[in-house]
Amino acid sequence: KKSYYSIIERAGGSLEEQMEQLRRAHSLAGSEFALSDAFFFYKKGLESIVDDQVTQRFSSEELASWNLLTRTNQNFHYISLRLTIIWGLGVVIRYGVLFPLRITLAVIGLTWLVIGTTLVGILPESRAKSWLSEVVHLTCYRICARGLSATIQYHNKENRPQKGGICVSNHTTPIDVVILANDGCYAMVGQVHGGLMGVIQRSMVRSCPHVWFERSEMKDRHAVTSRLRAHVAAKTKLPILIFPEGTCINNTSVMMFKKGSFEIGGTIHPVAIKYDPRFGDAFWNSSKHNMVSYLLRMMTSWAIVVNVWYLPAMTLQDGEDAVQFANRVKSAIAHQGGLLDLDWDGGLKRGKVKDSFKEEQQKMYSSIIVGHKIMTDRSASLILI
Repeated sequence: KKSYYSIIERAGGSLEEQMEQLRRAHSLAGSEFALSDAFFFYKKGLESIVDDQVTQRFSSEELASWNLLTRTNQNFHYISLRLTIIWGLGVVIRYGVLFPLRITLAVIGLTWLVIGTTLVGILPESRAKSWLSEVVHLTCYRICARGLSATIQYHNKENRPQKGGICVSNHTTPIDVVILANDGCYAMVGQVHGGLMGVIQRSMVRSCPHVWFERSEMKDRHAVTSRLRAHVAAKTKLPILIFPEGTCINNTSVMMFKKGSFEIGGTIHPVAIKYDPRFGDAFWNSSKHNMVSYLLRMMTSWAIVVNVWYLPAMTLQDGEDAVQFANRVKSAIAHQGGLLDLDWDGGLKRGKVKDSFKEEQQKMYSSIIVGHKIMTDRSASLILI
């Protein structure tokens, strides 16, 4: 069931289909301009201002009922003394009992990760080293998952990602890594960090071939692709874990997948992740919360309840380019997870709509007006207006 509530009742079908249906209803010829076209776009613009499909994906989803945590609805007011007392008891339990236990488990898990991977890294390359590395990683991630009171249900385990493949998934939170790594080991991909994160990264790469990039390398798309292709070509290495959206989305939809992950080659193993917001909001709003405050919210929630679906492996089909392949995988993930399948770029969280997308909409409208004929100067001026 899709957890999406909208105050706007939108017509079904694509923008092009709606426009063509409107023109047929008014018995308009394909090459005629009508004032109703302008009103159609005014209506769409007002719908987007009142309740757009993009910006709301970057804030916590609204709950149908209160879960005794901080509400996402800021208009909540005092209701009754009984409810206030129940909420107060919940605060005592979450902060006084669960939080200290979870912090202890998280420290144990991260300490074991650093020490265990460092010791395994000393060993020479062999099957025994790979096996020990997987044991250390699985143990660490499972301890950390207990530190979040994570309840995870894995479906279709026969489709789990295999070595030499690429695992792609929708992205809600950094905890996605912990959730997936509880059921199998992956080669992580990311930028080199300093501080505590840097210590963890350096220890991990000693025992397992994770793919860490320097900041300067991340800007070199060719260098990144080359290293990832080399990793996939070695069929004995762990599957690469990639989140093609490039940013966290609020557990209601899947946004555009970047095509880079699908240009590497090899087999794609799609995975759909869906969190149950009734027990805790797993979405990380990075523009509102830093990592420390986010983890504090997670460790003081009731639990992290999540379903994970492994989908059948997918490969590039004949005549299919990377963009089409990415969209096909995205649609499969959205359908399995009960999420909305959106074409918008998650980069809009911090950026503006690209001019190329606006031009694409203008071309779509012009094709409806003039069909396959060459546009006249008059028609072109109307569209630009």
